[in-house]
Amino acid sequence: MKVVILCGGKGTRLREETEYRPKPLVPVGGKPVLWHIMKLFAHYGQKDFLCCLGYRGEMIRDYFLNYEAMNNDFTISLGKQNQITYHGKPHEHDFRVTLVDTGDENMTGSRIKQTQKYIDDDLFIVTYGDGLADVNIRRLIAFHKAHGKLATVTTVNPASRFALLQFDQSGHVSKYKEKPKMHNWISVGFFVFDRRVFNYLKTDPKCILEHEPLEKLTKDGQLMAYKHEGFFYSMDTYRDYVLLNNLWQKKKAPWAVWEQKHRTSRGNPHVSL
Repeated sequence: MKVVILCGGKGTRLREETEYRPKPLVPVGGKPVLWHIMKLFAHYGQKDFLCCLGYRGEMIRDYFLNYEAMNNDFTISLGKQNQITYHGKPHEHDFRVTLVDTGDENMTGSRIKQTQKYIDDDLFIVTYGDGLADVNIRRLIAFHKAHGKLATVTTVNPASRFALLQFDQSGHVSKYKEKPKMHNWISVGFFVFDRRVFNYLKTDPKCILEHEPLEKLTKDGQLMAYKHEGFFYSMDTYRDYVLLNNLWQKKKAPWAVWEQKHRTSRGNPHVSL
């Protein structure tokens, strides 16, 4: 099954990092956030990736073209067609990555539509190139297959970043709660789509997945929500960048399910600021 990763946005709210590189290459623990996302899917056997490139997409191309050389010791034989021998065990087994230029200014729906020619399976996955989670991909796919609809979106119940208060007209506070869970569930990506979802998408650069396509799928009764009770965090700002890197450095990164030593207690899987 193809895993489509949206890698083309400009990440303007993280300008400290994205002025010089695309957001999916912003590092967490010395590895691009894109690498972390791919490692999660690979842990569940999904190793066929398709990256939708846009802003500074050439840097993502260079990352994969030079991946082995940048992550291994190697010997190069000059004058012999630059033969290279890499030393040590391969870092990523059986990864297959297709890089697709989907335009610098195109919106998410248009980017996904442009991948249609590379997707042959009945089902495919779509997620964002900046969101880290410990979603159980196997259960997500099973949920999608069980309900029989065209689309599944992963949702979380986030904690507020601020304290909430209730008070009367005089200002007397009757209730104070620090960073409570919100009542609404939000979309965090990790979509599973039937390929018939392509009929809801357009190559028009202004086609936004989260607007008309998902709204139409909802109206048609074809969108289901998978509730994720675990960790999710999106790297939107520099503050998020610092938090995620701190979690990794402290070996408390809940999304690193491929490394037991980075797992954290399940008692409090949500991170709030």
